[in-house]
Amino acid sequence: MKSTLPSRRAGRLAAIAAAVTLLAAPLLAPAATAAPAPTAVSTAVATATKPAGSVTIKNIGTKTAPYKKKVTVKPRVTRSGQVAVKSKTISVRHDGKKIASNVRQVRLKAGTYKVATKVRYRTYTVKASTGAKVWSAVKVKTKAQKLVVRQGKRPSRTTPVSTYDCPSWAPIKGNQSGIYHVPGGNFYDQTTPEECFTTESAARDAGYRASRAG
Repeated sequence: MKSTLPSRRAGRLAAIAAAVTLLAAPLLAPAATAAPAPTAVSTAVATATKPAGSVTIKNIGTKTAPYKKKVTVKPRVTRSGQVAVKSKTISVRHDGKKIASNVRQVRLKAGTYKVATKVRYRTYTVKASTGAKVWSAVKVKTKAQKLVVRQGKRPSRTTPVSTYDCPSWAPIKGNQSGIYHVPGGNFYDQTTPEECFTTESAARDAGYRASRAG
């Protein structure tokens, strides 16, 4: 019995030692080296740009000229975004004849016209990396249209056409004394008009009275 005890103890000690070795193995193993993260290379950020602008030519709407007078006509152009307009002009034809060429504005009487609008402009982009502007070459845009200028309603009073004369459509003379004179009256030709009227009622409405001399 005594001879078997040491051998049993030795077997138990060997089993314990083996278990301890197995448990300690992961701790004693060299640490694994982490794989390097892939380097992301992107040139898009460095070269990104903001979009360029644009221009739009709009139709010039129907105009109304004052009676027997002219109205001013200009190009109608809008822009958006990154753009610089260098010039905007119009050319006008009437009854086959050119009456204006590449002008900023023109005065037209009642009638129907052919109008061509022309715009010269440049656009630009902005580099996101530096903020610098990159300009385009000069661009040209045109638009043709028909333009109608209407005759304004004839007023009941107007200004004289000369020192002694009223226009034929408003022949009644109103002078500074507050008296109006009709064609054929005794003092009509000698009267210097301050205002001219289409009818006697229009002159009376303006505060004038009829000449007693006829």
